[in-house]
Amino acid sequence: MKIGVIGSGDVAKALASGFLKHGHDVVIGTRDPAKLKDWAAQNSKARVGSFGDAADYGEVVVLAVKGTIAADALRIAGAANLAGKPIIDATNPMAEAPPHNGVLKFFTNLDESLMERLQREFPDAHFVKAFNSVGNTRMVNPTFQGGKPTMFICGANETAKKTVEGILDQFGWETADMGKVEAARAIEPLCMLWCIPGFLRNEWTHAFKLLK
Repeated sequence: MKIGVIGSGDVAKALASGFLKHGHDVVIGTRDPAKLKDWAAQNSKARVGSFGDAADYGEVVVLAVKGTIAADALRIAGAANLAGKPIIDATNPMAEAPPHNGVLKFFTNLDESLMERLQREFPDAHFVKAFNSVGNTRMVNPTFQGGKPTMFICGANETAKKTVEGILDQFGWETADMGKVEAARAIEPLCMLWCIPGFLRNEWTHAFKLLK
């Protein structure tokens, strides 16, 4: 598939590299091409462009920016470039504040997720929450003693979720579909839980597993 990645941080680079690894075509969008100079030199098959370039190019678009600028990034990318496409939303609503006893502060509450805000502003895009509850070093084909880890997803569009499920399968994950967009209220805080062992004990290599 043609993949557009919006962002130039570690998550964006990890996911873009994963798509390249699995034979997809990638345009990664940034507001500062200098941030991607080294990555681009090592990933010559990818093209670096603007947020709009990435959104226009992708059959699937990945949103991998800080939660505080997620809406702005999508506005720059252009609503028309997002319409009708699966948008893999890897963002979390982390506030610009240090963790307290290992617990991050969010700028949302349990009655409204960041993804709901984005879906409401861009109603023609098909947001699917994914990749928000694991570190970037374990996003693509991670290996764990307990087998495949679980990625919790949600979104309003069933076809978009099936597309993302196929990507997750390629990337070595089991998918747990938690339903509609409101479920992001529960999935986004998994980032808080995932980060606690890291902040308290410098443990950053774990993932979640749903047992049935």
